[in-house]
Amino acid sequence: MKSIWQQILRYFYIGKKDPNAPKSTYVYMMHGMNRISIIVFVIALIIMLIRLLR
Repeated sequence: MKSIWQQILRYFYIGKKDPNAPKSTYVYMMHGMNRISIIVFVIALIIMLIRLLR
């Protein structure tokens, strides 16, 4: 079973790609949407921390 951290690293092109992973347009678009949602989530966490520490 894959680790969720390995999958996140693959979304950001940091981790090594899985050679057995399917290559289709839909998978590529899904990874793009996941990448955007992770970035927005991290930005929201940073904003919440800044407001909390004020």
